[in-house]
Amino acid sequence: MKTNNLLIEFGAEELPAKVLPKMIHAFKDEMASELAKANLSYKNIESFATPRRLALRIIDLVEKQPDTQQDRKGPAIKAAYDANGEPTKACLGFANSVNANVKDLQEKDGYLFYTLDCPGKTVTELLPAMINTAMNRLPVPKRMRWGDYNVEFLRPLHWLVLLYGKEVIPANILGLTSDNKTYGHRFHHPEAIKLKNADDYEYALNKAKVVPSFDKRREAIHQQITEAAKSANGVAVIDPDLLDEVTGLVEWPLAIKADFSPRFLEVPAESLISAMEQHQKSFALLDNNQNLLPAFITISNIESKNPERVKHGNERVMRARLSDAEFFYQTDLKTPIAEHINGLSKVIFQKSLGSLLDKTKRIEIIMDNLAKQFKVDTSLAKRAAELSKTDLLSNMVGEFPELQGIMGYYYAKHAGELLDVAIALKEQYLPRFANDSLPETTLGSLLAIADRIDTIVGIFGINQAPTGEKDPFGLRRAALGILRIMINNQLDIDLADLIDCAVNAYQDKIINPETKTQALDFILERLRRFFAEQNIDADIFNAVFARKPTSPLDFANRVKAIQNFKMLPDAEALAAANKRVSRILQKETLDTDNLINTNLLKEAAEKQLSDLLQAKQAVVMPLFKAHDYQQALTELAELRPAIDQFFDNVLVMDEDESIKNNRLNLLYQLRELFLEVADISLLQ
Repeated sequence: MKTNNLLIEFGAEELPAKVLPKMIHAFKDEMASELAKANLSYKNIESFATPRRLALRIIDLVEKQPDTQQDRKGPAIKAAYDANGEPTKACLGFANSVNANVKDLQEKDGYLFYTLDCPGKTVTELLPAMINTAMNRLPVPKRMRWGDYNVEFLRPLHWLVLLYGKEVIPANILGLTSDNKTYGHRFHHPEAIKLKNADDYEYALNKAKVVPSFDKRREAIHQQITEAAKSANGVAVIDPDLLDEVTGLVEWPLAIKADFSPRFLEVPAESLISAMEQHQKSFALLDNNQNLLPAFITISNIESKNPERVKHGNERVMRARLSDAEFFYQTDLKTPIAEHINGLSKVIFQKSLGSLLDKTKRIEIIMDNLAKQFKVDTSLAKRAAELSKTDLLSNMVGEFPELQGIMGYYYAKHAGELLDVAIALKEQYLPRFANDSLPETTLGSLLAIADRIDTIVGIFGINQAPTGEKDPFGLRRAALGILRIMINNQLDIDLADLIDCAVNAYQDKIINPETKTQALDFILERLRRFFAEQNIDADIFNAVFARKPTSPLDFANRVKAIQNFKMLPDAEALAAANKRVSRILQKETLDTDNLINTNLLKEAAEKQLSDLLQAKQAVVMPLFKAHDYQQALTELAELRPAIDQFFDNVLVMDEDESIKNNRLNLLYQLRELFLEVADISLLQ
């Protein structure tokens, strides 16, 4: 069947840079869905997005749907013909409805049938409605109207290109009439560009100073920044989110390296970088020792005839921004950080859970508990908790919220607080996102855990747990942060005890009686994602999860042990044996307090298993106590021959009730020994 390339382009006023990647991905996915439903085949879909356009090019799209056949069911044969074999009104009516002669009707299963030939529709017929549906389904944060139009979109739309090869497909979508005219750079090439065919798109726009591909433009910007930094003997700080945003702001990127006064370097580098990134969408430069250089790189959307003027203009604006950061910093230094403690009472943490001062006092209680457990100086723990939220009242954090904790570190050092406390203030918010670095100190780790567990318990305590995709308090992220810190930093903390401590710290503010259970289950369930990201098989996780160990570090040690056990030659047979034992025990009621009566052991195989079981218990119990699960399972794997002999030669369900119960107790003790680590019967 004939194919051609299809170009769809919507021209718009400046689209918000932060939503541009999401918009074009959604447009591509929606069109792919529409094409699949219409049974229109194609090779692939290319996407293009700039501040002034959303476009797709669908490669090798067939010109029409395939022809199909459809069976139409008519009346029953008994009702289709009279006693003389003549067609009845029902028969004639059916024939007429399918535009066929009676003699062409077919009989099948006691009914009349007719097979209709259904020619496929062309893309010209189908596309306008498909595109309209796709555009209306885009995840637009807030739609708007413009002019006298009765249509809505994220920003006003100004032109529509709809080209199938060289042919313009007639359509009216979102108030626009399709054409083959696009537009280049707003300043470099404001005139209309007439496209000869869909394949001309990128070439024509490149000549008109537009790089339509978001990915190619992003790559070009990254390369320009890197080269500009190298020429300045530095390395650029390139935040991926900022790079995406800048890519969404320009159509013809040009990197410009500019400078600022070295005097600003007395301000913490993080503050200056935030000012550059948040206010000026610029990229900071570091030297080989990771020290901030008095320079930055900005991305222009125009090729100026006087680039020095553009550079100086950016430097002038940057000077004002950095002066603000300098002012905030110097003003904050005039007030020792500890003087903000009482001011926390005026800032609401959550209306039902009190102020930030209330939260601080709860963190103190949790920190005191954790400090004693890990033999950390309780006075340091108390001071870190007291100061943990004070920098939220600083001017700098008020302007740049992402600097919380970081500015606390600088202000605490300046105020003469102990370095361990200052570092803990900085580390309490780590990790901020997936794969972010973790706290490096024990005090910082404990403060990060205390802060997060207080939030989780409090929100569950007032019945505002996350539902579906909604998680306004970031509890899922907080739970994963707790787990990463405990496991990676080797902190053996019992979550049940920790939650108890947090609940007690809230006193009467907790109104949900199921808070402890729900909070614990919520955090443990996050372990599923934690281990999935490490490519741990689901059956390994389920085997450990069945035992619900409440220490994440202990949970991780068990997972590692099961992972190793699964590689042993006897693992599969032992898992199968545990399944068999589990099924047998589920059907029986036995007194598990009864010891095995050696006098009732009649068969050689059960005597051997009993003797080996007792011997292994003596060996593995100290290993369990030391959490050396890997070695314990290796020891238990040696029971495999004796277990096989038992099931081959011993009838568990003996007619003698006492012998049967004795054998069931033997199996119970065997299973309990494996359950000290995990339920290996769940292994696949």
